[in-house]
Amino acid sequence: MSRTIEYGNLMHRAMRGLIQEVLEDVAANGLPGAHHFFITFDTNHPEAALADWLKQRYPNEMTVVMQHWYDNLEVSDEGFGITLNFGDAPENLYVPYDAIQTFVDPSVEFGLRFETQPKSDEDEEDEEADLDEDTAPKGGGDIVSLDSFRKH
Repeated sequence: MSRTIEYGNLMHRAMRGLIQEVLEDVAANGLPGAHHFFITFDTNHPEAALADWLKQRYPNEMTVVMQHWYDNLEVSDEGFGITLNFGDAPENLYVPYDAIQTFVDPSVEFGLRFETQPKSDEDEEDEEADLDEDTAPKGGGDIVSLDSFRKH
């Protein structure tokens, strides 16, 4: 069996490191200017933590928005914890980086999308990372296309 370079896994690690670095800066200094994030994550990830009623409402994936109100942002090497407001009900969430499907900052037309390819018997970790500025959040909210934010 020959050794190969796992570009997909390396790209995922680098992209998740970027998300961690951005969130660490926000935790220390707050969101600058018009920056805000749409973060879609897999609610079925074994390490994701969210209230039962949120899990029932979003059984597969959920998009959260970090913008005007958030609290208790704690960033670690594995993921981040945050308190967000859901209809005047603050809820704690924990999102592992491995659960993130999209990370979008529409204020600067930046987006990351993590795509998982069907796993083969040959390589159970065959994943492809995709940098995509046209990423739109999915699951229970308004769809925002970054095309609408582009300067023409």
